[in-house]
Amino acid sequence: MERDDQLELYGLVADRLKDAHTRVRTLQVPEGVRMALTRKLLVITAAAKHDLADAARRLEWFMADLDEGRYPEDVHTDRSP
Repeated sequence: MERDDQLELYGLVADRLKDAHTRVRTLQVPEGVRMALTRKLLVITAAAKHDLADAARRLEWFMADLDEGRYPEDVHTDRSP
């Protein structure tokens, strides 16, 4: 039974990660912000390989930040490389 729950959680996290990547890709934000959000998603994806429950929590926090419009600052706002 526990294995079924684990597989279900993998599927849920995979679907949510796919949705998160789609949302980030379609956001109307500066490229630096998009890159920072994408890096966060990649970290969550990597975490899912080692601690699925933690990755699921981190993904929920990430999605809540997106829903609330809380984005990282653009690292290139001063126009430096």
